[in-house]
Amino acid sequence: MKNKIILLIVGFLLLMFNCKSKNELVNQTETKKKPNVLLLFSDQHNKKVMGFENHPDAITPNLDKLSGESAVFDRAYATRGICVPSRMSLMTGLYPRTMGLMDNKEKTTITRDAVSLASIFKFNDYNTYSFGKRHLVGGGDKGWDVKKEVHAEEGDNGNYLSWITKQGYQSEFSYDWAAEFGKGPKGSNDANAKIPIADLGTRISKLSFGYTMEAYTASETIKMIKKQKNSDKPFFCFSSFYRPHQPYTPLKKFRDLYNVSEWGEGTKLKSGIKIPASFYQPTKDLPPLLQFQRNGGNKVWNMDKAFKDEQIWRDFIGGYYALVTEVDHYVGEILEALDKANMKEETIIIYTTDHGDFVGNHGMVEKAAAGHNVYEDILNIPLIIRIPEKTTNGKHTAELVTLVDIIPTLVDVLDLKVPVLKHNFEGRSLAKLLIENKPLNRDYIVSESWFQATVIGKDSKLGIMLENKVKPRQDYREYGDMYFDRNTDPLEIKNGIKEEKNQASILKLRNYYEEFNKKIPGIGKQETVQNKIKK
Repeated sequence: MKNKIILLIVGFLLLMFNCKSKNELVNQTETKKKPNVLLLFSDQHNKKVMGFENHPDAITPNLDKLSGESAVFDRAYATRGICVPSRMSLMTGLYPRTMGLMDNKEKTTITRDAVSLASIFKFNDYNTYSFGKRHLVGGGDKGWDVKKEVHAEEGDNGNYLSWITKQGYQSEFSYDWAAEFGKGPKGSNDANAKIPIADLGTRISKLSFGYTMEAYTASETIKMIKKQKNSDKPFFCFSSFYRPHQPYTPLKKFRDLYNVSEWGEGTKLKSGIKIPASFYQPTKDLPPLLQFQRNGGNKVWNMDKAFKDEQIWRDFIGGYYALVTEVDHYVGEILEALDKANMKEETIIIYTTDHGDFVGNHGMVEKAAAGHNVYEDILNIPLIIRIPEKTTNGKHTAELVTLVDIIPTLVDVLDLKVPVLKHNFEGRSLAKLLIENKPLNRDYIVSESWFQATVIGKDSKLGIMLENKVKPRQDYREYGDMYFDRNTDPLEIKNGIKEEKNQASILKLRNYYEEFNKKIPGIGKQETVQNKIKK
């Protein structure tokens, strides 16, 4: 009897211990802090202009290192080759046609009602921060605890212009800004001043090191990291650099890394910068607006002058590379701060951009956004994702992905709760591709503007010129559609739309576009057209 009592007591104690252990485990699981998310973002970064992409000139040691620790997407694409629509796709998971936002200044009921990535993180008890250029609208710009912008009118918690003015460098910044606009930025003392523009929007900055927009964005991000180190809540941070977007006004420190005095074999071979492969493409082979600009139709993008004096071209291209290198420098500072705070292994890191830049390819500067939406230089964007202990280091994938995929991916990976949505996400989660190497098996994606929809397939691309009901002057249907075979024409200099051998592929891509129209009917696009008609 005595032994039975002892056994019962021991059994009871073991049961209590196990229950307690299980409860502690459940509580630990429930209270464990979710990973942070650091979204490093640039504006207008041509995907090929990075060291790990085997570019002959680009100096990007920090992005190279990050790529070696991450999953790298070789075929990620912008939903539109311009800032706001592309950024809003990233932040809302909706295509531009759904939002009715296919240019920078459009607003619809859909943009108003959209739920932002920041709002989703806020809904999941994250601290949310945005530093640098947001360039978002409506619901896509909600959910921030702290937002510090570049522009004076958009930084609720501070902005670069106010900061640089306090540092005593407002006139130097205005000089940079005027390289494209001929005056200082809105809100500055020079907003109405007449300051000379620069050829191809390019000149050396008068700012001192540490006082650029990129330095400001990085500084604010690093302050946040130090603050978050002891926080019991995870963070989502949109650290968004203005560059390498024009005006192309690099610091001398970074421009001096590139020899622009002559064309050569590239910086990596200690030579002059290498001439872009499609630089001398004949003007007649380009779409109408690109022809117009090539012939000197724009007072800033005076390419006619630059082709007479190619030093102007080299200054611009070297300036662009220098701006990429500056962005890379500050990416490195941010990642070093994350490492020093012992937070790198508990932080998902993403690097991407909104769209690219020609950087001299096709003999073009900037993005010529009002005249095409087809070239790889503009649509193919960098996308690097590092999920600690889950992504395969340095693994490249050729799967077709686009910016609307980012939200469903993060929701999936982090098991985030999503508030009630009026408009469901339109992308696909990349979680299984990232973590389990399972293919997406996507046949195509679409990038679309008012004047041209581009269907991007695995081996080819079709740019369909559209009737432009919103801006009839930008209706390029007379020029005709554009087709490129990626295998035989990777530089996209030969439009094969009329060649018999391409017709089967062209028909397949047209059918894909019809399928896309049915799946994503463009409710906001219709609203924007109706608003235009009413006016």
